[in-house]
Amino acid sequence: MKVGMISFAHMHALSYAKYLVQHPEAELAGIWDADKQRGNKVAEQFETEFYAELDELLKTDIIAVIICSENVNHKEHVLKAASYKKQILCEKPIATEVEDAIEMINACEEHDVILQVAYPVRFAPAIQKVKEIIQSGKIGEVIAVNATNHGQMPGGWFVEKELSGGGSATDHIVHIMDLLRWILNDEVKNVYAEFDTRFYDIEVEDCGLVMLELESGVIVSIDPSWSRPKTFPTWGDVKMEIVGTEGALSVDAFKQHSVLYNDHAGKIQQHPWSEDMDEGLVNDFIFCVKSKSKPSITGNDGLRTLEVVKAAYQSNELKETVLLKRNENY
Repeated sequence: MKVGMISFAHMHALSYAKYLVQHPEAELAGIWDADKQRGNKVAEQFETEFYAELDELLKTDIIAVIICSENVNHKEHVLKAASYKKQILCEKPIATEVEDAIEMINACEEHDVILQVAYPVRFAPAIQKVKEIIQSGKIGEVIAVNATNHGQMPGGWFVEKELSGGGSATDHIVHIMDLLRWILNDEVKNVYAEFDTRFYDIEVEDCGLVMLELESGVIVSIDPSWSRPKTFPTWGDVKMEIVGTEGALSVDAFKQHSVLYNDHAGKIQQHPWSEDMDEGLVNDFIFCVKSKSKPSITGNDGLRTLEVVKAAYQSNELKETVLLKRNENY
């Protein structure tokens, strides 16, 4: 199965490419990047061809693409890939605007291609165990969740609103929301959020707190801040405390790691030893394409999480609780 990569703007692209190359039934058959220097460099690294024009890559016999461009460019690249009838794995968030996400979903349906959104945390073994425990009823009915997705400030285009769509809220709320929808089979009813910029001299928010009420009545808090310092041994965390009527559980998706005191690099590092969630995501995408089955994480899943992010920004502006408006056709 030949797969192309569209842009290495997002840091996850390197991981996806690595696991694509390692997969016994897949081939990284070409790379396009708007940054030609970066594109040529990664093409050499992964021993594949760099295409200076995106159409030239899409005209080849690749079956699928993995899109890791800047958030605002997801729409353009998904629409073009779909027009060439390529199966698509798109980095999160699906888009920067709800209307764009809907157009992307419609285009992929029109051209009969998969649109999968990259939410790899679903494939973390600890998170999959949490889903199993909750759905078995061992902690009773879930009534509250306290979650964090802290991280380091990534810099670059991530802090340029016209390219990213927003700061830490755009970057981090979606991961937690995807997990909660998947684990609890529930949707958001209303949102209250407050954001600020307190850690860095940047134009987008780097901290905040989001309070949600789900349709079932579950109360959720999310801290999506870029609050981890540059010296922190890993990029961040995904943690949840889930309270039920019969018990409670806590999960740290990245707890399974070794600590390396790296004198050569001059820093302390965390090296995960559990199954890699990015590998699980790539393997799942390849399986869905080869088996012609529905992706585990759909464009609709991406739309739902984006709706929550946009409602959170609206709440922050209005300083009041916002009732979530969902497009019921999706």
